[in-house]
Amino acid sequence: MSQQRRGNPDLRRAVTAPAPSNEALEARLRDWVSPGTFASLKTVQDKGRHLRDRVLTLPVMAAIVLSLVSRQISGLSEALRVLEQEGLLWAEAQAVSKQALSDRLRTLPASLFAQLFEQVLARRQAQPRTEVEVLPAHWQTVQQQFGVVWCADGSTLESLAKKLATLEQHASGLGGKMMMVVEAFSRCPVAAWYSVDAYAHDQRWNDCLLERLPQGGLLLFDLGFFNFAWFDAFTQANKYFLTRWKQKTAGKVLRVLRQGPRYRDELLVLGVYRSNPCSYPLRRVSVQWGTTWHTYLTNVLDPERLSAQQVCDLYAQRWRIEEAFLLTKRLLGLAYLWVGGSNGVQIQLYATWIFYAVLMDLCADVAVALRQPLERISVEMVFRSLYHFSRARQQGRAEALLPFLVQFHHSFGLVKAQRQRQRRRQAQALDIWAETLS
Repeated sequence: MSQQRRGNPDLRRAVTAPAPSNEALEARLRDWVSPGTFASLKTVQDKGRHLRDRVLTLPVMAAIVLSLVSRQISGLSEALRVLEQEGLLWAEAQAVSKQALSDRLRTLPASLFAQLFEQVLARRQAQPRTEVEVLPAHWQTVQQQFGVVWCADGSTLESLAKKLATLEQHASGLGGKMMMVVEAFSRCPVAAWYSVDAYAHDQRWNDCLLERLPQGGLLLFDLGFFNFAWFDAFTQANKYFLTRWKQKTAGKVLRVLRQGPRYRDELLVLGVYRSNPCSYPLRRVSVQWGTTWHTYLTNVLDPERLSAQQVCDLYAQRWRIEEAFLLTKRLLGLAYLWVGGSNGVQIQLYATWIFYAVLMDLCADVAVALRQPLERISVEMVFRSLYHFSRARQQGRAEALLPFLVQFHHSFGLVKAQRQRQRRRQAQALDIWAETLS
């Protein structure tokens, strides 16, 4: 019997050599984070700053941290070597000490990167939405009904390196907690918040989430946000949610909308035996998969607007944010924190999500070119294939990134294979909802 390996699996395979520069990817980063946008974020005049701050300006720091993520550079020392030899993105080649970079990561306001992150999201919203072209028809109707469909969840950042002296002040040694919102269908980030408290409850960000969601929008979340007052706030604000049913929650059924041998759709009132019940009726949808009943809760009361089948299938899209956490932590290196201070952690957090947004935009273009749904495109393999494009470009075998990926998509495994369990689940879904389809 094999022994279970100890330690964090995200940190077992460390990358030692940085990936080669990729002109096509760097061009996308320049389009989204052009150096001209940094001027509006400048708050201190050069004469009032130290020499280190005048050298490591916001554009230079953005080039360094984005290169750390995009080129999988193993650490600050290696990043400074590359900066000295060839430069990084729009930053020209220059010599900088590691101590200066470490100090700058601790002192450069992380709020500047938060504003930069918001600017990137605004630019993406202004661009044509290519992923809509490959969105399946049953999701297009949901998108049109609600305008936006978002997923929200929190994730604890991994433990900091033990050698950092800052850990003496933190008993847990964890890097804090982030709250993320991503689009359910495109998986692109929408908003990000950070707390130094690694054990912060998800409901700390309830007001921020409700304020960010536009009217008529739909938010998917898990049981960590289960709160009667918050459910009422959604209805009062003309906004919608979808979550799982919490066991042992008392409720009184008002009316059964529809039911079959393996599903049930009903309206009910929650908290009838509590001093603070829900003020508005909600809708509960239950479905039997195998021998297990799965139950969901929403304030979309009209089954014509969101059918029982769509409720069940839509909640499965909540896992898109779990995939986003997995990609940013394991693939893009957010599991390994560069510095111990919370300021540097926030800078790394926003830089990682900026590059993740650029990467998802590339995946959407690949999906359109291959005429495949975005959910069938492997983000990891698209990212890893960038190395092969860099080599092909150096050898004169490729000029443009997208045609190269389309040509070798089978070799690179860009399209996910449909697994047997997925086919079984589709057949089971047809059996469950056969009555509603007839």
